[in-house]
Amino acid sequence: MGSSSDLKVMHKAAEQLEVLQVPFEITIVSAHRTPVRMADYATKAAERNLKVIIAGAGGAAHLPGMVASYTTLPVIGVPVKSSNSIDGWDSVLSILQMPAGVPVATVALDGAANAGILAAQILALSDSSLQERLIGFKNSLSAKVMESLKEANLYDFRYFVNSDFSSGV
Repeated sequence: MGSSSDLKVMHKAAEQLEVLQVPFEITIVSAHRTPVRMADYATKAAERNLKVIIAGAGGAAHLPGMVASYTTLPVIGVPVKSSNSIDGWDSVLSILQMPAGVPVATVALDGAANAGILAAQILALSDSSLQERLIGFKNSLSAKVMESLKEANLYDFRYFVNSDFSSGV
């Protein structure tokens, strides 16, 4: 992440990786205040056996794109709505609008949880155990929705017709 203030958002990626039992590291690397550290981190990431980088940044949000320019590893950008942000749109557009040849996968504003899940899905391409954990995770999402149907009390309307179109999954 670009600064310690981003941790309030970026911890959600760590939580997802923790749930999915994926080893990860967290550090602060600023594209503007520590550009040499950022370049060193990105160029040595593959040597250090990292497989995916999640980079969160607010404001001008140059970190994900600059990291991507120094590595061939997949980079997932998390735009962070920060105190110096224009309602987060500057961060979203800075990460989203990358030039051809320097892709950055971009999740929603403050969408670090999805960044963690996407990183795990990328890693699961070569890790069947992780793939199984992701299947379990996705099944738990489905189960939560089905449970919410029971709790929502959708059937107490006089003219409601239950067309139950699904198989329950």
